[in-house]
Amino acid sequence: MSGPGESNPELESFRERWKAEVRAKKPTSTAAPAPGPSSSPALATALKALHKPPTAPAKKQVHPPADQDEDDDFAPPPPVFDQPGTAPDSASSAQHGESLSTSAGKKPVSALEYYEQAVEREVVGRMGDSLTLYRKAFRMDDAVDQKYKAKHFPKPATKPAAAAGSRSDGSAAVASSAATAAPKRDQPQSLNDLIPSFSGLSIEPASPEIEGMPAPPCPISCLPDEILVHILRDVAIHDVGDFMRLAQVCRRLAYLVLTEDQIWRRVCLGSEFGFGGMHYHWQRQVAWEPLTTEDLLREAAIEEEEGATTDLLPLTLEQRAQKHAAESLANTMAFYEALYSSSWQRMFRLRPRIRFNGCYICTVNYIRPGQASSNQFTWNSPVHIVTYYRYLRFFRDGSVLSLLTTAEPADVVHHLTREAAALHAGGAAAHLPSIVVQSVLKGRWRLATLADNPAASVSEAEGDLVVETEGVSKYIYRLDLSLRSGGRSTGPKNNKLVWRGFYSFNRLTGDVAEFALGDRSKPFTFSRVKSYGVRGE
Repeated sequence: MSGPGESNPELESFRERWKAEVRAKKPTSTAAPAPGPSSSPALATALKALHKPPTAPAKKQVHPPADQDEDDDFAPPPPVFDQPGTAPDSASSAQHGESLSTSAGKKPVSALEYYEQAVEREVVGRMGDSLTLYRKAFRMDDAVDQKYKAKHFPKPATKPAAAAGSRSDGSAAVASSAATAAPKRDQPQSLNDLIPSFSGLSIEPASPEIEGMPAPPCPISCLPDEILVHILRDVAIHDVGDFMRLAQVCRRLAYLVLTEDQIWRRVCLGSEFGFGGMHYHWQRQVAWEPLTTEDLLREAAIEEEEGATTDLLPLTLEQRAQKHAAESLANTMAFYEALYSSSWQRMFRLRPRIRFNGCYICTVNYIRPGQASSNQFTWNSPVHIVTYYRYLRFFRDGSVLSLLTTAEPADVVHHLTREAAALHAGGAAAHLPSIVVQSVLKGRWRLATLADNPAASVSEAEGDLVVETEGVSKYIYRLDLSLRSGGRSTGPKNNKLVWRGFYSFNRLTGDVAEFALGDRSKPFTFSRVKSYGVRGE
């Protein structure tokens, strides 16, 4: 190893060659190129974020070695010309030289003037002076670089809106129509406009799980529309909910679900979910026994008093059922055109109907004053908050179960069946969880017709419901309700039963008395119960 006083000849020769290469790379001319319009210089851009004093202590500056030229680290960048026509020529160079000479002897006052002089110093390579001027400019105005751009590189001015009026009437009309049509394209399409656009689409198979592999088979995409509609109709008859969820699979199925009127016609006229299963006449007695001849005579007498010609007396129960089914079909066809704009889907959604795959629950809360204690001093008498529930479950054969209890729905709805009612008749099998339905009442139901309320309109009479249940001893309870829709306008329809009256009928004397409900006339709300099945059978 060499001593401190000795020199290394190889190292010295390598240093001399490196210095010669550095000097050869320096620009030979000192002429300064004009600043291009590519926004602010690089030094100013880097300095903008540093013009505020740093919060952390500054690091100690490391000076370059003595053998290295300091100007090598700050070589001026080549000029950049982003826009056409900005390359410097002889005239612009001369003009720029004059501006440098005039601005050099002029003392800057504003932040913009400091910034302009800093740019001039940066162009000619005087980085120290340029850095000082940049700092002064940014301390005076932190947005000075934007003002410099706006002054020296302004954006092309846009044509004023008034210029459209100076054009011909034809071009102005086209421009105005285009301006009014532009926001319409941004607005989402309505459902009535969106669904018809799916008519020409087909069912596309799923994409392959691995890229490059063949797509999985999709046999349903090859079926003709006639067979596909037949399959969708079978799905709708089995479960309307599943049929509607098919619209979420693809656009082609969404188009078929929402536009195939023959499927909705079958759903409306069928007895599975539609109005073929609705009853507008009593189908059995209150205690679920079949109708007798006396019941038919009583019904014929009522219809005769209302002015309707009837021949029910000579008819059997089967013939009577066929006649009522024909009348129901005729009314459905009449309402289809008159009330629901010839749309089976709209009719199924809006026309009042009873649902069998759940039960209707009425929750009532009221406050009852209590008795003050004689042993304790209290400021006020205590109060009791009482909560009880009414349950109604309808069956397709025209029967109904009615229950009034304080038990919550989670403990009741799964036991509200005919089997549980027969099992606990008279208080039997009290050890079972289904004992909560021991006080259930049998009954029957039917939808009202125009004959029940001649003063009402056809649409109002369609929404009324009559329920008769067993009562205490010789009494029969009658509930007059109306089917209504609750919640949002786009939500489910006919999911509430609103009270119209509550009566008791004495079977021995024929007297009728009305119960005063008052504030306790809360509506029934439908709740689906999965244990009842899809159709509630």
